[in-house]
Amino acid sequence: MVVPAEPSVFRETLGFFDKIGVYDVVLPFLLVFTLVYAILEKTKIFGTERFEGKGDLTKKNLNGMTAFVVAFFVIASTRLVAIINEVLAHTVLLLLLSICFLLLAGSFHSGKDEFHLEKKWKTFFMIIMFIGIVLIFLNALGWLQVLYEQLFFKFDTIVVSSIVLIGVIVLFIVYVTGGFAKKDKAETSD
Repeated sequence: MVVPAEPSVFRETLGFFDKIGVYDVVLPFLLVFTLVYAILEKTKIFGTERFEGKGDLTKKNLNGMTAFVVAFFVIASTRLVAIINEVLAHTVLLLLLSICFLLLAGSFHSGKDEFHLEKKWKTFFMIIMFIGIVLIFLNALGWLQVLYEQLFFKFDTIVVSSIVLIGVIVLFIVYVTGGFAKKDKAETSD
């Protein structure tokens, strides 16, 4: 006879945090507040104030209040909080996959010098990560399924044909103007 395991104290604590709204209110609020405050401090949108001996300092009170209000607006929308939770969970999964790949790739390295990916490979993986993040956001918004159905099951619609036409035009313009070739020539001349 198998005796069911009792839930641990830590599992019950996490369940309690979930019940009181730590994951749905407190953590998203802190995340949005921190990100908005950091961006406002870095960009100095509200300007700076001159203090004797300290130089120009940002207007921390305005930055803090703006970040506070924006964070409250975000947590007031349960849909935004759900999107943030889903996007962050999938982004961390994407990060773990990239770390696992680097561990596996590094296992074939000789170890005589540091392991670095070449610039072309870094660019390739950055593009893959960007596409992954875009897909994660589209999925969290509920648009990925709609796009998939439109592209594969309703391919003869005007929307899909318009997207294909715009893509062909962009590729043609890049080809005619030599878009990427000019950049490569400029890099090799330096």
